[in-house]
Amino acid sequence: MALHRLKRAGAVLLLAAASGALVFAQTAVTIPDWLAPKIAGLSKDKRAFLLSDDTGSFAARKELLFKRFETKTPAEIEAYIDGMMAVVEERKFHPGKDEATIPLNTGDAGFNGWKVLRPPAMDTPRTPGPINLNRYLGSGPKLGIPTFFNQPVAITPEDLVAGKVDVAIMGIGLDQGSGYRGAAYGPRAIRTGEVYKGMGFVTPENMHVMVSPFNELNVVDYGDIAVDQMSTERSLAHIRQQVAAVARTGTIPIIVGGDHSLMYPDAGAMADVHGKGKFGIVHFDAHYDASQYGDHLTSHGQPVYRIFKEGLVNGRNFVQIGLRGYFPNQAGFEWMREQGFRYHPMAEVEKTDWKTVMDKAVREARDGSDKIFISFDVDVLDPAFMPGTGTPEPGGLTMREAMPIVRRLCAETNVIGFELVETNPLVDPGYTSALNANRILRECLTGLAMRKRGLTSEHYLSPLTTNHNLPPYPARKKPRSQP
Repeated sequence: MALHRLKRAGAVLLLAAASGALVFAQTAVTIPDWLAPKIAGLSKDKRAFLLSDDTGSFAARKELLFKRFETKTPAEIEAYIDGMMAVVEERKFHPGKDEATIPLNTGDAGFNGWKVLRPPAMDTPRTPGPINLNRYLGSGPKLGIPTFFNQPVAITPEDLVAGKVDVAIMGIGLDQGSGYRGAAYGPRAIRTGEVYKGMGFVTPENMHVMVSPFNELNVVDYGDIAVDQMSTERSLAHIRQQVAAVARTGTIPIIVGGDHSLMYPDAGAMADVHGKGKFGIVHFDAHYDASQYGDHLTSHGQPVYRIFKEGLVNGRNFVQIGLRGYFPNQAGFEWMREQGFRYHPMAEVEKTDWKTVMDKAVREARDGSDKIFISFDVDVLDPAFMPGTGTPEPGGLTMREAMPIVRRLCAETNVIGFELVETNPLVDPGYTSALNANRILRECLTGLAMRKRGLTSEHYLSPLTTNHNLPPYPARKKPRSQP
């Protein structure tokens, strides 16, 4: 059998002349016998293009592309290939014809106005520390200026240090990196997304563990971090600096987005403070968010790729939970395995059960790193529980599944940061999304409170349970006084 080798972009084409079959060695593409005579007159370049991966944007599989040629003449097939090659060429960047970016107006007097911090001298003089914005002791959820969980406000790192703050929750309304706009309003919706917040110093306990996070932790609303509403790229460095400034005080930053572009600067901030490769990431998402394509290199579909491109985290210490739908494809899964990812798609939950997957994911999070950053994209939840998100995907986690794993991770691992992203209240006809997003944050805080109190056993349940083999419930602490 005579073999003729043709090379294009590192791939080898094998022409099996004796059998009339043409095989693409790298991806095992076979030309049907009926098609081989029709393309026999193609040039080497056109034949190579037909068998290359460049046709992937025109047909998901080669056999689907070939099927279009069944009724075409050799001339019509060649014209079709010419058309595809022309499209591929026109889509590329052409120096001298295209601009990589449209230049910014650096001469504008307000070029950096969006991220200028207020000088302390322009404010009323005060001693550093958290500020309570409520006029009344028992303000409740229907009265007063909304803050995350009705907690005091801090606006500088000095406030965090002076107040010995455990957790600072901040909003970052970045939403240019996603398809649907509206995630910028996520922080505002989640601030007001809880029906009951307690009255005054009375903070309700989580019935599953009988722990109130606000009796154990000093939590503040750190306000919102500025973004350039016209540019994701310009926003990222400022976000990274501000999140890192919180982490350097020893306070755990909780970031409320905003779209998933935030994962890149947030993880970068953790690396700036704790060191590259010195922490792990647990990533809840319907999608793997490691796209390597597109003309924009920062978007809500690319943060994981950027994190690994810059070596912020080791693959073994990266755990994904909840993948489903159409991304990643086969090439995506191969890339994940090359990086050493550990991942748990919803297909695994369907094959086994949620408790098995949850137990395994928690063990993996603790294996290899003593510091964990959690990235929770709300589209990991089924749209029945989270209709307000930019890329909903059916078949996701229920709230009954999501709440315990978030609580356990925050109790059983050393969490150095947490982000909750992609809540978009503008595409939710009701209040379900904000309510459930708010509850995920509360479960995180409950887990952090459990860890601070020493309740880190994965088997720990409420004293209301009928399991009498549980250890005695620790004495209840007095509520923490608020500033």
